[in-house]
Amino acid sequence: MSLDVLRGFDMFWILGADAVVLALGAMFDNPVTKGLAGQMEHKIWAGFGFYDLIFPLFIFISGVSLVFALPKSLERRGRAATVRHILFRATLLFLFGVLYNGGLAANWPEVRLAGVLQRIAVAYAVSAVLFCYFQPRTCTLVGVALLVGYWALLALVPIRNITLTEEALAGALGTPNPSAAQIHQLYAATTTYVTGRYERGLNLANQLDYGWLPGRKYQHYWDPEGLLSTLPAIASCLLGLMAGHYLRRTDRTPLQKLRWLGVAGALCLAGGWTWHGQFPVVKDLWSSSFVLVAGGWSLWLLALFYYVVDIRQWRGWCQPFLWIGLNPITLYLASSLVSFWDIARRLAGGSVAAWLDARLPGLGHLGLALTSLALMVLLARFLHQRKIHLRV
Repeated sequence: MSLDVLRGFDMFWILGADAVVLALGAMFDNPVTKGLAGQMEHKIWAGFGFYDLIFPLFIFISGVSLVFALPKSLERRGRAATVRHILFRATLLFLFGVLYNGGLAANWPEVRLAGVLQRIAVAYAVSAVLFCYFQPRTCTLVGVALLVGYWALLALVPIRNITLTEEALAGALGTPNPSAAQIHQLYAATTTYVTGRYERGLNLANQLDYGWLPGRKYQHYWDPEGLLSTLPAIASCLLGLMAGHYLRRTDRTPLQKLRWLGVAGALCLAGGWTWHGQFPVVKDLWSSSFVLVAGGWSLWLLALFYYVVDIRQWRGWCQPFLWIGLNPITLYLASSLVSFWDIARRLAGGSVAAWLDARLPGLGHLGLALTSLALMVLLARFLHQRKIHLRV
């Protein structure tokens, strides 16, 4: 049960809890609320905050979950049928990701193919197939190889000495709005090469996206969920797979499992921040050091929820997270297809928000954020009470 609750806790922030904390930060000018609000935003580049953990935690949880789900499928269907189901599920998740990004509303090439669900789909598919064919030790070695190999590629492969950001390209071309043809011409004409660069827009992953990733890129010239940076994301899922393997062991007591999760998390955090000095912790690169830091926090959170929910069985507080955790993809898609913020404005906007703001500046916006979040939680409760658990 702790895994479902942790998944719900993770999704809770995506569905609107971040907006509540940001609203509190705007209302009260003190170190506590400002600090919490700062944790609700991604780091611009290098560094790590709470909101940078949300996405890798979900991938990590996917890895843990498949250890509990796939053995039943392998026993019931056999390996070939299970692999076909894995690939079908991954394809469906990928298509849902394209739909979340706007689907085919725009003309090609303005359709974005990369994205959150797409990365989850690829990481899940590779990790699940590895689970079906190889032992845990081999899966661990593959994860290590992905992290070391990704670092080696970014450190050693020469790239053009050109920074793919709007500001840098505008400065290089002397115009505030350079055309795609001008940028391509400048890129092709750049004949100086550098290695071991990890800056925003100046690294191998970003340049591969510019040259080879079709469709619209989130950052205009590259995508944080791009081609090469998906490789270490697979390692994030494999780390969850390793944690799931240990949790399933019958020759270990719950407290031994808890200690293992705690020690593994500490080792990941220490390794990630040590590596940060050479290979910075950057979410948009999904750097190998980022995988370790995010993995360390994921292991610690899993340990905490495992202790509270499964060992101590303190469960009265966690029902809303359980509702969300059993329907994560449905709620994630709903947050894109339905504007819960617009519905909240119909319920608590206008004169209601103005009346609240007259009592305390910013209270109206906080009321809207709370109403929008409450609508998402009520939808999760509605689905759960009727035993509607939509799975891919």
